[in-house]
Amino acid sequence: MTLPMVSVVMSVFNGERFLREAVESILDQSFHELEFIVVDDGSTDRSATILDYYQQADARVKVYHEVHRGLIESLNRGCSLAGGKYIARMDADDVASKDRLMMQVDFMEAHPQIGVLGGAVEWIDATGKSLGIHMHPVEDREIKPALLHRCVLWHPTVVLRREAFVWAGGYRSIFVDAEDCDLWLRIAEHFQLANLEAVVLKYRIHPYQVSMRKRRQQAICSLAAQAAAISRRNGNPDPLNGVKEITPVVLAALGVTEAKQQATLASDWGWWIQSLFAAGQDDMALKSALEMLRFDWHYAERRQISNVHLIVARLYWRRKRFLSSFLATGRAVLMRPVVAGRPLRSALRRLELV
Repeated sequence: MTLPMVSVVMSVFNGERFLREAVESILDQSFHELEFIVVDDGSTDRSATILDYYQQADARVKVYHEVHRGLIESLNRGCSLAGGKYIARMDADDVASKDRLMMQVDFMEAHPQIGVLGGAVEWIDATGKSLGIHMHPVEDREIKPALLHRCVLWHPTVVLRREAFVWAGGYRSIFVDAEDCDLWLRIAEHFQLANLEAVVLKYRIHPYQVSMRKRRQQAICSLAAQAAAISRRNGNPDPLNGVKEITPVVLAALGVTEAKQQATLASDWGWWIQSLFAAGQDDMALKSALEMLRFDWHYAERRQISNVHLIVARLYWRRKRFLSSFLATGRAVLMRPVVAGRPLRSALRRLELV
């Protein structure tokens, strides 16, 4: 039996809403030498039935129904079954560009030093409406330093060499919601990394994403991955070997102060809110902003919190909740008086008074 060139690996847990579109975007790829390994992580909706249909209709689809163990164990299970030279990640709510695998395999074949390759994404909403293009650094010399501050490879866009995945030992279960960041940092110690400038995936923005629901855990685990990578680069053993759970206490032992933890969380959370606002996702942006402002911030920069108050003010203004808008503006000014002129000028222009 001839092995496929690419093994596409996807974990599904109650993903029926967008599942058909995600699956068909892989089966309709212009690149055909693939197998599609799908781990059903104990879904209780119609995901299993949908997946079984595609497995019967297309021999490339291989579905494995498992008890619910979570994303990381499901991905390790799927990747362990991969027979391809390359492993491509895919999520059940996204849509792969038709030539995604063709572009990525061609690039990897031409650049044997690259262990992980991502690409640009087009954000879409729940209906498929475009929300804009988002890119990360493309070259290894830009990506590796950036990874010590933020994850600059979109997880569902990557194609990685199976040998790189095996060399690194796969995803580590303690890095909840940041398993990809940790894996890229470890692979980067032996391979180069890259991103394509081309859009390879439509990345769906909706309220149930991990990035919306678990930002604090994601920030903590990302900081831990970065601290461990720095320790390894300094010639030390991995400080997280044997650790069963990453907590703020564990981070403090790694030298990551509470101030650093809060500043990182505020920065990541604020970036996400700003991105949602810029994409016109007002409901999600407002919900996330109000959740952020309820958090007990001791060390976050006043600028970061003030900016979120300003976004809330603008969102309330769009809803014609003018009193709430002015109150939010006032809170922003109290946090950082220098911003006083900006929202007031904007409000006055809207009222055609300037």
